[in-house]
Amino acid sequence: MNDDTSAQAVLRKRLYWHSRRGMWELDLLLIPFLEQRYDSLGSDDQEAFQQLITEEDQDLFGWLMRREWPENPRLRRIVQMIVEHAETTDNAVYRTL
Repeated sequence: MNDDTSAQAVLRKRLYWHSRRGMWELDLLLIPFLEQRYDSLGSDDQEAFQQLITEEDQDLFGWLMRREWPENPRLRRIVQMIVEHAETTDNAVYRTL
């Protein structure tokens, strides 16, 4: 068990928990992005991701399936980054979530 209680570790655990949406399609997009790309993002993009995961599942699904785009430019940018990551990365390990 990881006993790290630093602010960064607590934030990471919270982000992971909120990225587990209970909708398989969203989990397959959000969790790999969080684990593989989040730490390398700039602070603005990290804040956009944090804002994104507070949105409703049906909105996230529409955006991440590219059926529509968020009106907010910051959210649109992070959604595009998540979609691009999913399209260019082998996420086979996550398919058993």
